Amino acid sequence: MNLSAKKNLKSVHITNYYHKNSGGISTSYNNLLAAAGRHKRYMRLIVPGETEAVEQINDFAKIYYVPAKTSPVFDKRYRVMMPWQYMADGSIIRKILLSEMPDIIEVTDKYTLSLIGAMIHRNKFKQLGRPMLVHFSCERMDDNIGSFLARGKFAEWISRCIMGNYNFPSFDFHIANSPYTAEEFYRSVKKETNPYRQDWFINLCWRFFRSPRVAIEERIFVCPRGVDIKEFSPTRKSDAVKREMRQKTNIPEDAIILLYAGRISPEKNIGLLPEMMEVLAKDEKDYRLLIAGAGPKAEWLREQTEARIPNKIIQLGHLDKETLANYYANCDIFVHPNPREPFGIAPLEAMASGVPTVAPNAGGLLSYATNKNMWLCTPIAENFAAAISEIIENPELTKKKIVNALETAKQNTREVSTDFLIATYDKLYEDFQKRNELFTNREKSANFDFVKEIIK
Repeated sequence: MNLSAKKNLKSVHITNYYHKNSGGISTSYNNLLAAAGRHKRYMRLIVPGETEAVEQINDFAKIYYVPAKTSPVFDKRYRVMMPWQYMADGSIIRKILLSEMPDIIEVTDKYTLSLIGAMIHRNKFKQLGRPMLVHFSCERMDDNIGSFLARGKFAEWISRCIMGNYNFPSFDFHIANSPYTAEEFYRSVKKETNPYRQDWFINLCWRFFRSPRVAIEERIFVCPRGVDIKEFSPTRKSDAVKREMRQKTNIPEDAIILLYAGRISPEKNIGLLPEMMEVLAKDEKDYRLLIAGAGPKAEWLREQTEARIPNKIIQLGHLDKETLANYYANCDIFVHPNPREPFGIAPLEAMASGVPTVAPNAGGLLSYATNKNMWLCTPIAENFAAAISEIIENPELTKKKIVNALETAKQNTREVSTDFLIATYDKLYEDFQKRNELFTNREKSANFDFVKEIIK
């Protein structure tokens, strides 16, 4: 019996990226909390909210809502918990952690919450003891900076400095949602992928943050997300829903309905959508694009639609899960424009719904998407339009890919995903206990040559 199986581990998960009924990260955590009940595993989730509250999900899982203001940058629909809500004595997150006394703390945030790892590594939270510290990476910092702040070499350099010198040494383990997301850790640390790395400086940082004296490769793990194949299913196909979709959006009976579901935000490569529709508008067929979601570029997209392709793109705003699942199954084609998608739960939901899907041949979705179950292409308007035309004009190929897509979805269910993630926590905790001195001896870490012995 492994060490973690001898006790019922309690984990606390902390994230700013949580909306109760929307978003890939929220969906993943909702799935994990449901799995807590199935596994009889104690789990707590700390998220921002409008007011302080506690929600009991099941006998083993609960959510703590911490009062937080809306984000000053990026997507202002999100609320953000700040460092002073856990650093100061008597602060709200600190109180929650002390009341729960978890064996594992997982942080899904590279910005305002990541100091928790550094604080505990530096022994600035003595009352908590020394829980295992996990950072879950659901997106890449270089992609975020490139989308919102600056592009090019400078953006890459900034990202790698932060990830390699601060984020990586501040936690015991790092879990990523795809190989694409995990790649950033290696790029930020390894000399061959970070040629501007200063050995003396990275050694200084890793010593300061009391990094574990454990090989990089033994601290990075990939745990893909999964889809609810009961909720997203081709059994939802319905003539009544199809009629309703057209009536609500004033789409003609003979039009071909495309669907995009996700944030209307810069990092999602939203600009491709009006360009694609402009190409398709030249076709004799009538294509209409429904967009389920909201975000900071919604008004820009509305203006682009009116100026370039009137009535061709219809924004639906946020849809509840039931309606969204119905729309997935009853649209004609799903499109996903983002070539830097960390994982891509929406394309997987579309595949599970039995709808042909067009997406870029890049990013985290390549962990499950292939040319046998999806239409993958370079993310430019002409290529997306060509793939859409092929779906319509080649029904036999479309049927084959849909069959393959449904099989892929069955192999990537939320149960498979959460079971694997929980098994990974157990594996990491067992390692943390067996080699505890390598993770927790602050004195040795403060004098260790990480560049020579670990990073190389």
